[in-house]
Amino acid sequence: MTEGGTAQCGPTRLGPLEGAVLVEIARASVRERLGLGPAPTLPLDGPLAEPRGAFVSLFVDGELRGCIGTFTPAGSLAKTVSRMAACAAREDPRFAPLCADDLCDLEVRISALGPRRPMRHLEELEIGRDGLLVELGWRRGVLLPRVAVEEGWNRLTFLERTCLKAGLPPDTWRAPGTVVDLFSTEELGG
Repeated sequence: MTEGGTAQCGPTRLGPLEGAVLVEIARASVRERLGLGPAPTLPLDGPLAEPRGAFVSLFVDGELRGCIGTFTPAGSLAKTVSRMAACAAREDPRFAPLCADDLCDLEVRISALGPRRPMRHLEELEIGRDGLLVELGWRRGVLLPRVAVEEGWNRLTFLERTCLKAGLPPDTWRAPGTVVDLFSTEELGG
């Protein structure tokens, strides 16, 4: 319940201060993973202590060099961001691991995730607001809301590209048994 006595739905909205703290946690986690500094201190209360999924995207000289995330937090948002930043720096198989020289030009973007909700109709998908998860069997593709905006995609193209990211044919989102979930994000950093 909030002070006014109304139920709060979804996670607490994050402000600029929380965003700055999360970006610094991510940077410290990358430095620690590279053996260049101590682990970050994580807040024990407030919105950053709430359990919440997150994706961390790392850019060097404007180029994506790692992006890893999870919908299922194992602890607080701050802890999730810390873990995902360390993984994005060294474990994203699409990119060479970061090194000390990359830290000078490192840009951190964090997507704090809202809850997933099933997509029942194509019209429910709003470009710029919704991210997509498409899952069939063990294959899973996720694209953040900003990807469709940056690429100039419409709803159908966004769905097809998410299927392709999962290693599935582009029209798999229509197939029985396919999970198609929408989710919102709060974009921090950058």
